[in-house]
Amino acid sequence: MGNIAQAVLEQTTLLGPKVGITFVILLIFWILAYVAKRAIIKISKHFELNAHLASLLARTAKVTLIIFGFVTALGTLGVNVSALVAGIGLTGFALGFALKDTISNLLAGVLILLYRPFEIGNRIKISGYEGTVVSIDLRYTELEGEGNKILIPNSKLFTNPIVVFQ
Repeated sequence: MGNIAQAVLEQTTLLGPKVGITFVILLIFWILAYVAKRAIIKISKHFELNAHLASLLARTAKVTLIIFGFVTALGTLGVNVSALVAGIGLTGFALGFALKDTISNLLAGVLILLYRPFEIGNRIKISGYEGTVVSIDLRYTELEGEGNKILIPNSKLFTNPIVVFQ
């Protein structure tokens, strides 16, 4: 029994500093993620960016920093993170391929909100649909025309010709 206690004490002495440093790294990256999120939101208000776009950028930065901190912390503990990083890359590739249409709509929505080719209240015509822009979301743009609600995916708005009536 004394040998087991001695072995546990030795392992605690060896791993204790690594575990402490790991928690400090996680805490630092968590704080950095929070600060980055707040900074992006504050900067986006200064540049008058769309709230949806600012929220997306802030969440992306926060998640990226937390994942990077987690991988860094695991590396500090002595875990071989090269296989983990490769797995994350392959997972990202597979998800990107599976969700290509959704990602296409999302990126087109970001670009529409950034470049503002039309705004809420404008009357537009695209692919035979005509109506007044009611809302612009990251996934689709909502038109109201002839008493109907028309949802057009942003990728269509970004790739097809649009007529914006003055």
